[in-house]
Amino acid sequence: MTRTLLLKNATRLATFDDTGSEFEDAGLFARDGVIEVVGSSAMLPAGADQVIDASGHLILPGLINTHHHLYQTLTRALAPDADLFTWLKTLYPIWARLTAEGVYLSSKTGLAELLLSGCTTSSDHLYLFPNDACLDAQIEAAREMGIRFHAARGSMSLGQSAGGLPPDAVTEDEDTILADCERVIGQYHERQRFAMLRIVLAPCSPFSVTPQLMCETAALARREGVRLHTHLAETLEEEQFCLERFGQRPVAYAESLGWSGPDVWHAHCVHLNPGEIQRFGASRTGAAHCPTSNMRLASGIAPVPAMRAAGVPVGLGVDGSASNDGAQLLAEARLAMLLQRVAPVRYGATPPGGRGGFAGHAGACSARDALSLATRGGAAVLGRDDIGHLAPHMAADFIAIDLNRIEFAGAQHDSVAAAVFAQPVPPALVVVNGKVVVRDYQLLTLDVSAHAEHHNRIAADMLSAW
Repeated sequence: MTRTLLLKNATRLATFDDTGSEFEDAGLFARDGVIEVVGSSAMLPAGADQVIDASGHLILPGLINTHHHLYQTLTRALAPDADLFTWLKTLYPIWARLTAEGVYLSSKTGLAELLLSGCTTSSDHLYLFPNDACLDAQIEAAREMGIRFHAARGSMSLGQSAGGLPPDAVTEDEDTILADCERVIGQYHERQRFAMLRIVLAPCSPFSVTPQLMCETAALARREGVRLHTHLAETLEEEQFCLERFGQRPVAYAESLGWSGPDVWHAHCVHLNPGEIQRFGASRTGAAHCPTSNMRLASGIAPVPAMRAAGVPVGLGVDGSASNDGAQLLAEARLAMLLQRVAPVRYGATPPGGRGGFAGHAGACSARDALSLATRGGAAVLGRDDIGHLAPHMAADFIAIDLNRIEFAGAQHDSVAAAVFAQPVPPALVVVNGKVVVRDYQLLTLDVSAHAEHHNRIAADMLSAW
């Protein structure tokens, strides 16, 4: 049955289309979750099955999260002063108690946070499968929440006994991993445009899987036409591990295994040199920029301007809720903008006018640049041509931010910039696939209070033996 949606009277609508079009007194019309008209309210049809008056609101494309570990909502604020390897070693034994119920509940928690912050599409990297933990539980949660979702079947096979970082108890046999990867692709992957669910194959990291598994996973993904994802160049410790074990820096190691190209994106990419950035750009290998997590674990600042200048697809990721401790994607965009303004200029990303030193200048990353990372950039990283901007024939995924809030007082002259410069606020309305998921700041697909109580019980059980 056809369903139509009309959004009208928005104070401002920013499309993030190819020309950066923005409209005042604007809206859009969608049919069956696909946009047909975007522009001034006078251009729109008179009615629809559902009509939303967006007076006083800013409309933006739905935000896109390119890297997360949803299960980590069960273990926030642990090892608060540790670097990455110490943090992982502290948490691995706790995560070894993860169950299918824990995967399901934690996924709902993290996805609720994302939806409430304006994220309409998210990927997740679940790489740990102890007990009865399974990707199916996460997929069930995502479907119930109403979010567009890329579920990454991760893996760890290189345990401590073989020279890896994770304890053997949280690793899997490689034949088991590959068989389950093949199963979830066949059972769940949606190939059509506007797909709500796609599968990604995602060995965890160079220090937790073998080269053989990396190669065989890449071969399987390319046979099946799905994308590839892993962590790469996150810390100097990882770089040292790769040099000592494989005789190569992380990027060269990944490339030697077939892990580059337009069907691959890597999380973090903090420690790339100029040549590596150029190779990423030439191969169209993507990067998920996770500023909060990189700061929390003292990993460093990714060279985002240099990557974008080289043609690298770059999106934003909130990363795991134990290394970010939250999942607020609009806040992540704000931090991405501000962080680049204090980062040392690296690798040819020289400020306008040729000034060197530190990138304390307005050209380092604008508000619209940051929002582009969170929308169009994320779509490019995930290999989507149907989300990330508002235009005819694109998905009806959008958010509405109330400009009458006190946070925007004095900022009405540029509400798009204000959405990032001002303290980020939750959107009043979130629409995914033409369906309202958040209305008047309330999530319609979950009883948040009751869910949080259940989630906390499971988290307490996991921590009881810590």
